[in-house]
Amino acid sequence: SFNAIDSALSSLKNCQSYINSGMDVATQVALDLVQSFNDEEDVNNMENVMLEYATMDRELNHYIEALEETINQVKREKPENLPDLENLAQEKFLEMESKNSDSDFQRNEKYMYFKDQLKEMKKQYLDSDTIEQIDDDIAVTRSQMNFICPITQVRMKRPVRNKVCGHSYEEDAIREMIETQKQKKKQVRCPKMGCSHFDVKGSDLVPDEALKRMIDSQIKQ
Repeated sequence: SFNAIDSALSSLKNCQSYINSGMDVATQVALDLVQSFNDEEDVNNMENVMLEYATMDRELNHYIEALEETINQVKREKPENLPDLENLAQEKFLEMESKNSDSDFQRNEKYMYFKDQLKEMKKQYLDSDTIEQIDDDIAVTRSQMNFICPITQVRMKRPVRNKVCGHSYEEDAIREMIETQKQKKKQVRCPKMGCSHFDVKGSDLVPDEALKRMIDSQIKQ
């Protein structure tokens, strides 16, 4: 029975990689749609696709957690008669699902990254009336959108954004700074002038696709 559950867990975790790939593709398609001034309905459809992916990811994580808890419980309690593992796992899964809320999606990094990047693209390519309708979940002011890296003082080629403070830097430059300070056992302060964030970590950095597209567009013009 344990072998069957281990096999199921392995299959579920493989499914996660497909969901992640789907979310990456949906993000790129949505940004393409905004950049090419497609109908707003098309962009909204991609937002719905991302929401469906995030919902599937949450459900999948609940299945995995329910199976893992089932195995641990049985191994811990060592019952004389092995219970129905499928029913036990299903009960745990349904209990987790009963606590679902929209706030769960704020913990999905790919979904939040999608919303952040889409917001920045809409700021650049859509009119102000549309911008006002966009969620303010993780808003970053337009004044922070700067093509110049605060470290190298030249136009960025591969910008990454700090999820904590919202500032962007050239990827190689900020990672080199983090590594240098790490060797000195020191923290890295955000190099953006006026920013008070004083502990920049590599794990806080995500590709700033929206900014890169804007930079590339400026270069072409």
